[in-house]
Amino acid sequence: MSNSQLLPFTKMQAQGNDFIVLNGLENELPECSNEFVRTITERRYGIGCDQLLVLTPSIDADAHMRIFNNDGTEAANCGNGLRCAGSLLLDSLNKASVSIALNDRIVKATRTEHGIAVEMGTAQITNQTDTHVDIEIGNQHSVFFEAVESFPENRNVEIVTGQVADHAYIDIIERGAGRTPACGSGACATAAAIWQVEGHDRPQTIEMPGGTVLVSGTLDGVILTGSIATVFTGQYSISTP
Repeated sequence: MSNSQLLPFTKMQAQGNDFIVLNGLENELPECSNEFVRTITERRYGIGCDQLLVLTPSIDADAHMRIFNNDGTEAANCGNGLRCAGSLLLDSLNKASVSIALNDRIVKATRTEHGIAVEMGTAQITNQTDTHVDIEIGNQHSVFFEAVESFPENRNVEIVTGQVADHAYIDIIERGAGRTPACGSGACATAAAIWQVEGHDRPQTIEMPGGTVLVSGTLDGVILTGSIATVFTGQYSISTP
């Protein structure tokens, strides 16, 4: 006979990119198996989200964060997720800034008049053609300025659909999640690609189907700023032996 465990969670969103946040700093968490991730992120039978964010204690930062796509695969970075988790930690720890460890970098989150800002770290240009730029920013992106070739399936894809001065419009296809209304690391990759192609590093307003963010800094230190929201909190029932 199995029992059930009530797992506290927070549902958050940034420009329509939605997340379930599990706070392992305050609660005991189950194993994040592929089955568990796919079940809790399913929109009809679970809570539903683009990505599951799992916070656990860290020696080097205020928290360590793992990111799971709704197909069960693990992602290396997520700018909007970092901003949502950053907001939660800023409130729960009552600090002016918080640090969040990913597998390859530690980022800092602060609250500003324009929303939550995260210092995303470096953006590395790994390839450039006449039609697209490949960017590494903890995860891999291809930013297309012309959709004249097939899109890769092993990375996130951003398609620039228009530019007016320092305002770019993009569509997004996320690896492991499909088309999403927003992608924070994708917005950063887009700005980095524009900086690379146009030879400057002016702040870029990136407008996505779900909303707008500001990307500033340089390729050596990208800063992502924008609004976030807590949608609701609750307890998710899971079966235990």
